[in-house]
Amino acid sequence: MRIGIISDTHGVVHPRIADVFANVDAIIHSGDVGGDHVLDALRRIAPVTFVRGNNDDADGTDVVRATFGGVRFLITHILPRPSKLGTHVARSLARERADVVVFGHSHLPHDEVVGGIRFFNPASAGPRRFDYPTSVGLFDGKRFTHVALDDRSVAAVKKRINQMR
Repeated sequence: MRIGIISDTHGVVHPRIADVFANVDAIIHSGDVGGDHVLDALRRIAPVTFVRGNNDDADGTDVVRATFGGVRFLITHILPRPSKLGTHVARSLARERADVVVFGHSHLPHDEVVGGIRFFNPASAGPRRFDYPTSVGLFDGKRFTHVALDDRSVAAVKKRINQMR
C-alpha cells in the first residue's frame, strides 16, 4: 500500500502533486487545506482522509483515525511537537494507540519515533514560507520519505528536518 501525505496546501495544488502521488492508494491531508477545490483535486488521484486546520474555519485540534495496510494512523493539524503533545493528541493516544501520528501546522518536515510512535509532518505543499521546504510525504508500507516539490526544497528538507523536538 502506498500513501501520499500532504499538509498546509493553503488553497494551492502544486503542479507536481499529481505526478508525485501517481499510483498512491490513498492520500492523507493533515490540515490547512484552503478550500474544497484542493480536496477535489486530490480525490481525482486517490481517496482522501483529512482534518481541517486552523486556517480552515477550525481550531486545528481535530483528530481523525485511519488504518491503511494494517498501519494505524492518527491525523491532526496542530501537534504541537512530539515531545510536547497537545491535550487532544495525548488523550486520543491514551484511549487508543496509533502507529503513526501525521501532523502539519509548522510547515517543517519531521520524521521521528518517540515512545514507539512515528511522528511525521510532510511540511507544507502550499505557498513557500521563509526558507522552509515545499514538500510532501510518501509511505510505501514500510518507509516514510519526504519528497521536495522544487529544486530549492531538496536542501531545505535536509536543513529543516526534525527541528520540532
